[in-house]
Amino acid sequence: MSVRKILIYPDPFLREKAEPVERVDSAVKELIDDMVETMYHGRGLGLAATQVGVCKRVIVLDVPEPHDESVPEERRPEPHDESVPEERRPEPRKGVNLLKLVNPEIIEASGEIRFEEGCLSLPGVTAEVKRAAEVVVRALNEDGEPVEIRADGLLAIALQHEIDHLDGILFIDHLSRLKRNMVLRRFKKAMMAEKAL
Repeated sequence: MSVRKILIYPDPFLREKAEPVERVDSAVKELIDDMVETMYHGRGLGLAATQVGVCKRVIVLDVPEPHDESVPEERRPEPHDESVPEERRPEPRKGVNLLKLVNPEIIEASGEIRFEEGCLSLPGVTAEVKRAAEVVVRALNEDGEPVEIRADGLLAIALQHEIDHLDGILFIDHLSRLKRNMVLRRFKKAMMAEKAL
């Protein structure tokens, strides 16, 4: 396993529509393993193959349960606080709810939920996004077997966020033009501040 470079907005590859995986072979399994390692390294809850420059319909997620008492309180899902320096953020509890999905597609969606989302490809900024509150996703697992996932809450949000990536859609695309411009201005300032370090 190795950590791959995460593409940062406005890299044009982030707007590519990923191609379906024909067969879950050793190359796809290696990609999945690298994506898991990269997601944990970036302290994210999910990652799509397009974010690491691979045009394949593959996502990985590890979303903790909000009521899971075994997860430290500071690691339970809440709006991501980018103001906390990375070195002071708690280490994710790895692998507990790890999902590795190939060719995921949303086959049902219902309800509405708003949540403060962030993205490893737009570090340093978050925005409230409206999503379906519940989804059913059909996919293949890492062994090429069909799976169906019924999700609500943060897992439903994360699934929608990562599947969007496979279609070249970023969370900022769900915002009004005014809000998107505000977020992008904050993002540019964050990037300039990082380069100054």
